[in-house]
Amino acid sequence: MMRRLFVLSLFAFAACKDATGKQAESKPVEPTPTAPQGSAGAPQVAETNKQLEGATKKDANKGDQEDSDWTPAEFKKGMARWKDVGVYVDGKPIGFLTFGELPITLKPTWVKDKVSAEKPPNCPECPAWKWSKQRFYRFTDYLKAIGIDIRKVKVMHVYGPRLSQSIVTTGKDLQSKRADGYMFRFGMDVAGKALPWTPEGFGNGKTPDKISGVMIYIDRKPPTVTRDGVELDGQPITGVPYYGEPIRGGVRVYIDDKLAAIIKRQELDPKKATQSPSGELEWSFGEFLKSKGVDSSKVVEGWLIRDERRKEKFAIADLEKMMFSASSQAKGGVILGDKKLRANAIALHTRPISNDELPVILPEEEW
Repeated sequence: MMRRLFVLSLFAFAACKDATGKQAESKPVEPTPTAPQGSAGAPQVAETNKQLEGATKKDANKGDQEDSDWTPAEFKKGMARWKDVGVYVDGKPIGFLTFGELPITLKPTWVKDKVSAEKPPNCPECPAWKWSKQRFYRFTDYLKAIGIDIRKVKVMHVYGPRLSQSIVTTGKDLQSKRADGYMFRFGMDVAGKALPWTPEGFGNGKTPDKISGVMIYIDRKPPTVTRDGVELDGQPITGVPYYGEPIRGGVRVYIDDKLAAIIKRQELDPKKATQSPSGELEWSFGEFLKSKGVDSSKVVEGWLIRDERRKEKFAIADLEKMMFSASSQAKGGVILGDKKLRANAIALHTRPISNDELPVILPEEEW
């Protein structure tokens, strides 16, 4: 028994030492530089350090992880900054590749697809697969839908997970018959990340498994895609050429399928806001458009987009009168009007859009 107690005491003593054999010292809890302040346990950590060495004040705007402008550390570096698949022409943003923000005139190309089938019990002869169809979109159709003359395109870069994996196509490539097979789809058919489909040997022959951005060059000099990335005049470019950091977040506003403005919470002027009965700051949608230089004189209606679908339609006169808020409860969007409708994007049109023009979602595509 004495020998057992002696051994146990040795283990207990060793447990109080660090890897060097020295006695471990009690130290204040150090906040992780990249840890979001609103994460679980963060208030306790902050309070502990405030008592011990004076913690810095929490960022009230970007610390809740629900703010549309809050950027997790993993999205601040490298290709992770390209969370939103933006489309840029000569460095100017004109749209984003999400299903809900596709041009209304863009129609899918259906590709025959072999999928698994549920076999009835006690039917060994029944096939385990069936024919179905999958939704794709031609890049050439997309360019036409956003008003780009393919004959004027010098080069188009479709960025992959790494810049060196970008698909490079010339204007000649895009005008060839093989361009009909150069397409993209979405990971969840009618939602999710944009994925490329490249015919074998098309363009520069690259076949990345996802799209990070689309760069179209008409008037400006196209950069060069190298084995190390993208270069312009011999200088490496890690952002959007002729623009800078890729756009991420915000509520995109389109006029006839072309990007007109982006509502970003941190850019809204609180001096131009009014306070709702609940104490929340609200802005006029019409005044916001004017502040961004958006000419809505020819616009007749607008659609609210959320969850990748066009939901409600309003006459532009009614929509411009609406007030909107941009709190964290908007889930990355804005809340408009007395009915508190959420919108993650807003599509304005200079002509009425009928329900027949909206995308038809197949039953098997619902999620």
